[in-house]
Amino acid sequence: MAELESATEHERILREIESTETACIGPTLRSVYDGEEHGHFMEKLETRIRNHDREIEKMCNFHYQGFVDSITELLKVRGEAEKLKNQVTDTNRRLQVDGSELLSSMKELQQCRIQQRNIAATVDKLNLCLPVLEMYSKLRVQMKTKRHYPALKTLEQLEHTYLPQVSHYRFCQVMVDNIPKLREEIKDVSMSDLKDFLESIRKHSERIGQMAMKQAHQQRNLNNILSQQTKGGLGRSHKKDMSLSPEINGTSHMSEQEDSGILDVEDEDEEEAPGTKDLVDFSPVYRCLHIYTVLGSREVFENYYRKQRRKQARLVLQPPSNMHETLDGYRKYFNQIVGFFVVEDHILHTTFGLVNRAYIDELWDLALSKTMAALRTHSSYCSDPNLVLDLKNLIVHFADTLQGYGFPVNQLFDMLLEIRDQYSDILLKKWAQLFRNILDADNYSPIPVSNEDIYRRIVGQFPFQDLELEKQPFPKKFPFSEFVPKVYSQIKEFIYACLKFSEDLHLSSTEIDDMIRKSTNLLLTRTLSNCLQNVIKRKNVGLTELVQIIINTTHLEISCKFLEEFITNITNVLPDTVHTTKLYGLTTFKDARQAAEEEIYTNLNQKIDQFLQLADYDWMASESSEQASGYLVDLIAFLNSTFAVFTHLPEASDTHSRMPGKVAQTACMSACKHLSTSLTQLLLDSEVKQITMGALHNFNLDVKECEGFARSGPVPGFQGDTLQLAFIDLRQLLDLFIKWDWSTYLADYGQPTCKYLRVNPTTALTLLEKMKDPSRKNNVFAQFRKNERDKQKLIETVAKQLRGLINSHHS
Repeated sequence: MAELESATEHERILREIESTETACIGPTLRSVYDGEEHGHFMEKLETRIRNHDREIEKMCNFHYQGFVDSITELLKVRGEAEKLKNQVTDTNRRLQVDGSELLSSMKELQQCRIQQRNIAATVDKLNLCLPVLEMYSKLRVQMKTKRHYPALKTLEQLEHTYLPQVSHYRFCQVMVDNIPKLREEIKDVSMSDLKDFLESIRKHSERIGQMAMKQAHQQRNLNNILSQQTKGGLGRSHKKDMSLSPEINGTSHMSEQEDSGILDVEDEDEEEAPGTKDLVDFSPVYRCLHIYTVLGSREVFENYYRKQRRKQARLVLQPPSNMHETLDGYRKYFNQIVGFFVVEDHILHTTFGLVNRAYIDELWDLALSKTMAALRTHSSYCSDPNLVLDLKNLIVHFADTLQGYGFPVNQLFDMLLEIRDQYSDILLKKWAQLFRNILDADNYSPIPVSNEDIYRRIVGQFPFQDLELEKQPFPKKFPFSEFVPKVYSQIKEFIYACLKFSEDLHLSSTEIDDMIRKSTNLLLTRTLSNCLQNVIKRKNVGLTELVQIIINTTHLEISCKFLEEFITNITNVLPDTVHTTKLYGLTTFKDARQAAEEEIYTNLNQKIDQFLQLADYDWMASESSEQASGYLVDLIAFLNSTFAVFTHLPEASDTHSRMPGKVAQTACMSACKHLSTSLTQLLLDSEVKQITMGALHNFNLDVKECEGFARSGPVPGFQGDTLQLAFIDLRQLLDLFIKWDWSTYLADYGQPTCKYLRVNPTTALTLLEKMKDPSRKNNVFAQFRKNERDKQKLIETVAKQLRGLINSHHS
């Protein structure tokens, strides 16, 4: 078994020796000598070597015959090589004989080639001269046809490309001498073209501006449509892109055929304005700029151009004297300015330095200051709100157009806020006339309603709700007169007019809301208030009209909350927002109502005074009559009819209003007090020197008539004898004299329970003095002639006591 393993191992080692490189065979051999079978391995190795030798011998024996055949073939090739050598020698001999003829032909060919080269050189020189002559001829043709811009190019090519190649010819020197003259000629002609261009552009500025503003308007309409679509799909967008991007259609200013227009109008109206792209041909500017640049005079050209355009700017910015009369005047003015700056903007973007941003900004600052000054001056002459509104829209259009070209226009929008105040003042004047017309045309009677359509129409005009009135059958009446819905509608129209001016001013909703509320407050507190006060103070206004005014102003005051909601709905600014202006115009209606109430009281008192002027008392009457004075009966009848009208007027829907019941009560009390005071003044008038007891009884009948009026309750709502207290002073004075109850008066004077508490000692003394003169036959004591002396003595005694009371009171 061990021998078998050893043989297998030796066989493996032999395979490794056969397959391994010589450098790596050391470890394999070492493994042989490390074992004890190396002798046996050597035998194996010898056997393997012998086997390889036998294989080598077999291989050599197999290839030997081929080697012999190869040697035999090589010997045959040597003979053939000799034959080939002889053939080559013979061929060389014959070639030398034939080549002598070829050499002769080659010499002839060489001579011909030299001649051809000389001819070609001559042709090349002619080709160098011919382009120069052709270019010079082309130059003369271009100069003759006034194509100076390409002529300058030709001149440059001729000078720098062609002439240097043939400069040694005499005709070229003639051309070189003419080149400076040609340049000066081109320079002069191009400047003449520029002047013509400047004159043309001045005439076309208005048309250019008109087209630019038209483009801006179309762009803004497109933006509005897109914005509305965005609002419908993505929500509301508060920011509008009002900027315009005017297209510049010009190619390089170095090209021969330049762009002939600056406006790109591609819309449905293009057919209506043909040639808008050809309004201005800028090629003279480009040509002249390039010519002066090439000639080294670019700075001269730039200074000349800017100086001329500044002069034209000042002419454009000078407004016509009658510009304020029509909107067309403003439109032409704006078109010229826009056209001027559109041209300059185009020049800025297409000439690479002819004008720069600093120059444009300088001109714009000048234009802005001049334009704003002109607008402030001319707009101040305007008194038509529609014209001011159109002017505002035109200014916005003007500003948006120039903003689209990159010009700052914030100052224009700030100036529009100033015009807004002027617009508000004009509106106030217009609405003052509207209010006056409404108030003058009103009949100051409740509005009758005969059918449902009329009822709904009025309710649609004015926010009125009254369940009781709705339940009533037709015909029926509203509590207010015609001027209430009309005034309310006009207030809403005023708000709409204010809102129109705020459109497109780039104001926030809060600013618009604040402006509308402030203007509405002015309308209420100044304009409408003055109109109402003038109506109330008119001489021919009656008590019924005054009462109706009070009812009307009450309903208008209630409607102020609906005006608040109306403003909130159109501005989307909640009334409780910080800095939101409140409508404090409701004080207008309170003040008007108070003035109307005061006027009612004043008119009643004036009527009472007119009746009292008819009073004709016989102060020396010896006997009393049985009935009251006729004037007083008429006065009481007038008061009864007047307060009856109060009673039948409809109540206002506001439970806190004072109309008509409260006002009627106050008016009735005021009338009674005034009547009592006036009667007392008649009695105590200094012109009445004497009064008889009979006259006093007659006067007492009139006072009783007044007291009867007070007891009759002409106006409901008084408690007890409240109204009769208006005559208490006069009643106690008359009772004191008629009853001649001086002992009680003098004894109880000063005590809270005094029977004649309201009788003043001075008043009593004045009246007493009128009753003690004995010089008249019809003396008050004439019926008591027997006791005349005692009565006179009593009067003196009472008078003395009254003077004592008066003195003690004063002390």
